Amino acid sequence: MKMEKIMRSKVKDLLNAAPGRDVLAKGWVRTKRGNKQIKFIALNDGSTIHNIQVVADMEKFDEDLIRRITTGASLCVKGKLVESVGSGQAVEISAEEIEVYGDCDPVRFPLQKKDTSLEYLRTVAHMRPRTNTFGAILRIRHAMAFAIHKFFNDKGFVYLNTPIITQSDAEGAGDMFLVTTLDLAEVPFKENGKVDFSRDFFGKKTCLTVSGQLEGELGATGVGEIYTFGPTFRAENSNTPRHLAEFWMIEPEMAFYDIDDNMDLAEEFVKYLVQYALDHCMDDLRFLNDKYDEGLVDRLHSVLGISFQRLTYTEGIEILEKAIAEGHQFEFPVHWGTDLQSEHERYLVERHFGKPVILTDFPKEIKAFYMKQNEDGKTVRGMDVLFPKIGEIIGGSEREASLEKLEQRIEELKMDRKNLEWYIDTRRYGTVPHSGFGLGFERLLLFVTGMANIRDVIPFPRTPKNAEF
Repeated sequence: MKMEKIMRSKVKDLLNAAPGRDVLAKGWVRTKRGNKQIKFIALNDGSTIHNIQVVADMEKFDEDLIRRITTGASLCVKGKLVESVGSGQAVEISAEEIEVYGDCDPVRFPLQKKDTSLEYLRTVAHMRPRTNTFGAILRIRHAMAFAIHKFFNDKGFVYLNTPIITQSDAEGAGDMFLVTTLDLAEVPFKENGKVDFSRDFFGKKTCLTVSGQLEGELGATGVGEIYTFGPTFRAENSNTPRHLAEFWMIEPEMAFYDIDDNMDLAEEFVKYLVQYALDHCMDDLRFLNDKYDEGLVDRLHSVLGISFQRLTYTEGIEILEKAIAEGHQFEFPVHWGTDLQSEHERYLVERHFGKPVILTDFPKEIKAFYMKQNEDGKTVRGMDVLFPKIGEIIGGSEREASLEKLEQRIEELKMDRKNLEWYIDTRRYGTVPHSGFGLGFERLLLFVTGMANIRDVIPFPRTPKNAEF
């Protein structure tokens, strides 16, 4: 049936519109109920967590058409927006014409009316965006991405696109995925038995990036303040709720910033993002709060309007050692020189201070070569921002600006300088104090959505033995 031309309205807009006008809505059926005289169809188009009710008088519609309207089917509905006589929403659509765009077999459809587990939904990730849960998560993910760009744009930062294919392993942050066009059935070898990458596409060994930081520093030393926002990859065989093989990172780098400036920016940044979520995603947040995490909205509010606790790594270790002496048990050991685990970070945030924490001045042996060394010769000006339920959400530092100290550290760690000369050049020619940090986008989303598994805040998770969809 050809419908008269009316501009389509999204469900989100219809729910806030005044009744009394002809409307056109399109979406997928969530549920259908009713009797022989009247059918009530819940329609959702992904623009909001809420459905709009479509009321179909059976005197106007063929039974065969109504029979095709099953959960998951897609519809085009023309009718009049009227006041709703039921509770839950102010308006509904009194249907005049209905067209089924796409049928859906109710028996084989992977998403049934009953609740399905998050574990099951990961096996049907091509369908899960149609659920209320993942509709909410994807809308929040979009809002956070937009807010990130807005925050940095409004502060005058330049958005820099750093390479995805690289020779550099940045900080030795993890195993890297090899990028090659070599025929794996006939790999060329040198006389010493090593792969001859000179015959590869780039003429050298290349991998997928683990970080855009080093190239980001190049941008910062030219245009002052930059940020990157792109995919990063780590080939760690880690099957935990906190790890992905492919994830997104936001990495600002700022010339003329010291460690204090860096901490100020990081705190302002995450507070801005949390406030943006509360201001623009409340319907979705309330849904996730009620379904998965009853403390979510309160926890988001809790990080606003306060100053994050700042303390040194050494002070943090002393607090943890005191807790152990008083009977608290940790799975992992605590002593000066160890890299703190999530349980240690969360103790400081949730049990000791009751608010986010910024740790600084870490032992240089557990941090990357590029961090600025303190005068004590033992520590560096790193900083980690720790959040409740998450642990580390941001990692950063003031970068080493001294050519002599940077070269000395590279030599101490026996790093291959061949692929780092371009980076070292920034300390040879007009070096400046500068700082930066990295925020894992999915770590942020774990905090903002209250989800427990990082695989549930990215559309199509990439993990060991899993590259579906």
